[in-house]
Amino acid sequence: MSESNNIQQNYDVLIIGSGAAGLSLALKLADHTRIAILSKFTVSEGSTAYAQGGISAVLDAQDSLESHIADTLDAGAGLCDPEIVKLTVTHGKESIEWLKNQGVAFTEEQSSSGERQFHLNREGGHSHRRIVHTADATGKAVSESLVSRAKQHPNITIFEHHNVIDLITTPKCGQAPDRVIGAYVLDVKAGKVKSIAARIFALATGGASKVYLYSTNPQIATGDGIALAWRAGCRIGNMEFMQFHPTCLYHPLGRSFLISEAVRGEGGKLILPDGTRFMARFDKREELAPRDIVARAIDHEIKKRGIDCVYLDISHKSSSFILEHFPNIYETCLKLGIDITKQPIPVVPAAHYTCGGIVTDQNARTDISNLYAVGEVAFTGLHGANRMASNSLLECLVFAEQASRDILKKLAATPAVVAIPEWDESKVGDSDEEVVVSHNWNELRNFMWDYVGIVRTDKRLSRAMRRIELLKSEITEYYSHFRVTSDLLELRNLVIVAELIIRCAQQRKESRGLHYTLDYPEADNTKPAVNTLLTPDNLLPRN
Repeated sequence: MSESNNIQQNYDVLIIGSGAAGLSLALKLADHTRIAILSKFTVSEGSTAYAQGGISAVLDAQDSLESHIADTLDAGAGLCDPEIVKLTVTHGKESIEWLKNQGVAFTEEQSSSGERQFHLNREGGHSHRRIVHTADATGKAVSESLVSRAKQHPNITIFEHHNVIDLITTPKCGQAPDRVIGAYVLDVKAGKVKSIAARIFALATGGASKVYLYSTNPQIATGDGIALAWRAGCRIGNMEFMQFHPTCLYHPLGRSFLISEAVRGEGGKLILPDGTRFMARFDKREELAPRDIVARAIDHEIKKRGIDCVYLDISHKSSSFILEHFPNIYETCLKLGIDITKQPIPVVPAAHYTCGGIVTDQNARTDISNLYAVGEVAFTGLHGANRMASNSLLECLVFAEQASRDILKKLAATPAVVAIPEWDESKVGDSDEEVVVSHNWNELRNFMWDYVGIVRTDKRLSRAMRRIELLKSEITEYYSHFRVTSDLLELRNLVIVAELIIRCAQQRKESRGLHYTLDYPEADNTKPAVNTLLTPDNLLPRN
């Protein structure tokens, strides 16, 4: 048998993920109970730290909750849950105040009456200025403040370089009712697998954009939480709606650096290599159209003209304005030889945000009673068929609050786990063919980009599914014979996520929001729009 592992039973809540959602949830719970946070790499290496734009909230007297709700519903193309949108938008102001109390220093300006107030940006899809931000590095400021607070709290224990292999559920142990009782976790630094128990579990692992060849996300965005929940028995919804950010820096050394939505919000113009603007041909809102429209327009121009990229030009603004509003973008581009005060920025679309995910209710509860999902990993109903800019960090904060209230209500009645099965690796060995993992990773991301990208067809989706089946069998065989590594775990999860994206896309016989297919180029308005829900038992939709 395998060497005995220490089962850690001294945590009430185990949170998997250390971005804005996971850290906010931990901080909201920590005064009342003991928390463990698992981070796949360092605690600050997540999508939150890379978010440039900001957080949407109604703070301007000229703005209104009704306007924010209407804008969100419009961007969501008929698939937002109106009650969830209302809930989220209503809690915007208090979420910003909570972050401010955690030490986040938002950019301010002086009002006409001489008072200090938040400087508000405007981004695509928004009819008013309502984006609270910290220059052009809001996510970094949020991440640093929350990480600092979490590290200081005596009831929060953070485990870095810990990658979850699987959730342990009662059915796997011959028990009922269905709940999660533990997790198998790879301690990457030690090369050991732990079995960790808790009363309550929360998935806050972010999205799955690394399933695509080009992405604005960090390397960790491999859909881990979605795959974990799927294998545990949770429904997954609307995975066909993968958002491609329109403006990712096109440069061999740029490492998929994101050019913020706020650049267009502050007057940036999209142009062709000859300087001609083109967005007016696609939408009357031009550069301020929702992201799906802008991304498809850029994709169309690149493919039609056989060019490598288009350009985003903000150089008509003064240098002082650009340096004040976009210091991070300016410095990054300048290091690559691009002075954005004098020349346009080469940009292409890249996978950016997962609008679907684990099906949850308004309290972040999944289909399993003691399992929660918060942030990008969850399908709450807020984003519908297309996330509106800067609603994502707001969603993290609001549903961390919703989840924390629900968890505190049920925690006392949730029994502690006496024992969970140990991880058994007695029948596996060390891999001598790790090239299989890297090769399959590259193959997966390439055909997902080619066949399941911004523009799709039934034939492309079928081709992708055939390749998925082959990869699944290879990865299953590999997983069964060799000790787990972090790369193997990510690949195993990515293949599941890719299959879920393809299956959802195959079932939607229309174009809506982020899902655009040449076979059905129009939205089907003959009936109410429905979500695409998949169940693990039979892979059939349940609407």
